[in-house]
Amino acid sequence: MQLLAVPMASSGGGGITLLLPLILIVGMIWFMSRTQKKQRQRQADTVAQLQPGTKVITTSGLVGIVEETDDDYITLEISEGVLVQVVKAAVGRVIPDEDAADEPAAAADDDAEATDEATAPEKVDVPDAGAAKADGKVQDAPKLPPTHTEN
Repeated sequence: MQLLAVPMASSGGGGITLLLPLILIVGMIWFMSRTQKKQRQRQADTVAQLQPGTKVITTSGLVGIVEETDDDYITLEISEGVLVQVVKAAVGRVIPDEDAADEPAAAADDDAEATDEATAPEKVDVPDAGAAKADGKVQDAPKLPPTHTEN
C-alpha cells in the first residue's frame, strides 16, 4: 500500500491569509491594554488629588467625606462621627461639589411651589378592602408589616 502526498488546493497569497488573523489579534490586545492603561492613569490622578473635605464614593458603594489622607489609606466620615479607614485604591469616583450644592436649591424651589394637596401622603385605593365578596366571605383589610416598636 502506498500513500500519496497530494498538495491541497489553495487560493493565492498563502502567507498573507495566515498573517491577517494574527495581526488582528495583536491589534486588539494592544488597543485593550491602552484603554486599561488610560483608566488606571485616571484612577491614579483621582486618588492623588484627594484632600480633606472631598466627597467620594468607594468601589463597594460607601459614600463619605474624606477626613484625612495617608500614603496608602484615607479616612472617610460615612455618617456624623463614624469614621472608616479604606485603601486609596478603593475610591471609585469623586462627587463634585456643584452637584451637591444644586440639589438642595432645586428641592427648595420645588417645595416653595408645592401645595398642601401635593405634600399630603398619597392614599392607596384598595377597592375590595373589608368589603363582602360575592361568596359571602369578608376580605381582611391590608395590614402594614410590624415594626420593631410593636409588641
